[in-house]
Amino acid sequence: MTLSKILIANRGEIACRIIRTANRLGIKCVSVFSDADKDSLHVKMADEAIYIGKPPAQQSYLIKEKIIQSAKKTNCQAIHPGYGFLSESYEFSQLCSKNDLVFIGPPWQAIRDMGIKSTSKHIMSAAKVPIIEGYHGEDQSEERLLQEAEQIGYPVMIKAVRGGGGKGMRIAFSREEFIYQLQSAKTEALKAFNNDEMLVEKFVEKPRHVEVQIFGDHHSNYVYLYERDCSIQRRHQKVIEETPAPGLTNETRRKIGEAAVKAARAVNYVGAGTVEFIMDPKQNFYFMEMNTRLQVEHPITEMVTNTDLVEWQIRVARGEHLPLKQEDIPLNGHAFEARIYAEDPNNNFMPGAGKLKYLQPPLVTDKNIRVETGVEEGDEVSVHYDPLIAKLVVWADDRKSALQKFRYALANYKISGLTTNIPFIISLCDHKEFVAENVHTDFIPMHREELFKTAREPIIDNEIVCCALSTILNYEAELSKNYSNNNLVGSMIPNFWTNNFAEKQFDLIFNNESKTNAKVNVKYVNENNFELNLNGQTHLVSLNILDRQARLYQCDVDGHRIKLSYSRDQETGMFSLFANDRLFEFKLEDRKYQKEQNLSLCDADSNDSFAPMPGVVDKINVKAGDEVKKGDPLVVMIAMKMEYVIRSNRDGVVKSINCSVGQNVKKSHKLVSLAE
Repeated sequence: MTLSKILIANRGEIACRIIRTANRLGIKCVSVFSDADKDSLHVKMADEAIYIGKPPAQQSYLIKEKIIQSAKKTNCQAIHPGYGFLSESYEFSQLCSKNDLVFIGPPWQAIRDMGIKSTSKHIMSAAKVPIIEGYHGEDQSEERLLQEAEQIGYPVMIKAVRGGGGKGMRIAFSREEFIYQLQSAKTEALKAFNNDEMLVEKFVEKPRHVEVQIFGDHHSNYVYLYERDCSIQRRHQKVIEETPAPGLTNETRRKIGEAAVKAARAVNYVGAGTVEFIMDPKQNFYFMEMNTRLQVEHPITEMVTNTDLVEWQIRVARGEHLPLKQEDIPLNGHAFEARIYAEDPNNNFMPGAGKLKYLQPPLVTDKNIRVETGVEEGDEVSVHYDPLIAKLVVWADDRKSALQKFRYALANYKISGLTTNIPFIISLCDHKEFVAENVHTDFIPMHREELFKTAREPIIDNEIVCCALSTILNYEAELSKNYSNNNLVGSMIPNFWTNNFAEKQFDLIFNNESKTNAKVNVKYVNENNFELNLNGQTHLVSLNILDRQARLYQCDVDGHRIKLSYSRDQETGMFSLFANDRLFEFKLEDRKYQKEQNLSLCDADSNDSFAPMPGVVDKINVKAGDEVKKGDPLVVMIAMKMEYVIRSNRDGVVKSINCSVGQNVKKSHKLVSLAE
């Protein structure tokens, strides 16, 4: 079978990833896009692109008929679903077949059987794949589910039968919280999968999440491409993935790989799939679920096996045999992947949305570093989709070398305009237990205090203040266009200050928790140098360009040269300084810049509750006149396909409701007010 043109029913980094491989194979690609994505990278990279609707996925990327029509309109022979959206919809796979389009994925029967967790458990049990016992029955009444939970024994895991990606999943540690967690899981599952059926299983404490990459073809050939450890998670979603899984014996590696192949054979699987297992401290493993698609973290498998899994998908879809036999698949070195998200780890990993005002990925010096992304500087991270900015993938000969390289690349990933999880990932990499390979899914909660203490605001010392001041001088010089060679600060004095003054005081306010204030006296010395006086100390400072296009500079403070880069937000006047592996935000008190909003969303004395992020109001639990206690749920919001409960921050009486169900609200929108 010949495939010369395919449509990619997805967006963002995975669409870009598929386009790169397809184009290398001489295959044309058609992208689809919503209003929110009309200028996105995956649209620019495609040979053609088709508009499919409004930003909400339910009105664009999830409309099966529109995707099919777009493929037929552009004369595509196949559709690649990527991951998420329609990738695990057996109905969509069926629709492709009915329209003579090749679905680059498994048969619809396999998607159906493995997509329903209760069905998949029965199939795995029959195939002698180890499973955790639990309740997967049809009686979905709260009474029956509670009864089964009591019989299994707490803690229990409540999971959406058609779930995935951590959505519709909750843990109940006692009878008292079971019903609340069940209802919350059902609400989230209904929004994400249009199905709120649940299963209840015993929760394995301190488990590892170990998954196996498998592949099958139309000729009944199956292989496993080894395992990935995805234990480092927040909200049941992966943060860091690595392969091979640290500490696994060769015997366990073989057994878990063979178990994954058994799972694939049991459903006549074709294409790329991932079998996820839960592993206890003794390396006993149990089937959890099968993801019938390409995984987000597939690049690390490619790094250690020297393969291109998207190419394998296309070759298998064309009817070819698997490119390699099991004994020919190498396992070389170690690879890490970090998911770079627009989110605030210090605010319960609250997702963010907005413009990427400054974006400078780490320098890719060889094929052992990959930055998988679907955004460029100036793009918007939309409230309608997952807040993933990029995936950073790093390979080296062994885990220790890979981790060192990984951390260095993270420290050189520079983003401003949105809060990201990069400092938090760096703190994970630095944690002694992570370095020692002691990983499990409870890692972040268990080490929360240490991790967040490390990730929190960096130390602002005199050198950092000098670097900050040098960026201001540089910015003013750029505006004045008064710079010679690589020194920017010498010839712009007449434009920046009046001719009558060779000295000036600056008042810097840093955007940290304590709002550090630094008063600096600056004296012009000569073309290359300034003298800065702060905290009773005098420093000689100069700033040189290393790479103007990459916005890379070097600040010399008393002979200590510090590499840095910076940007300035034109709307707020806020400077973002990247130095010493950290981000420092600051602004000038005495300049005409737009004033920042310092709106507290969680002030214990406040009468108002605000939206902590942009989103859609899904449910309002109170009305005017209701009495509420501290912690009572007031409003439920949906943002980034996740459910967020806005709770009362004190006891009181509801004065007014300032939102409505279905309303799109911005961050800081006042939702509910309590009486004085």
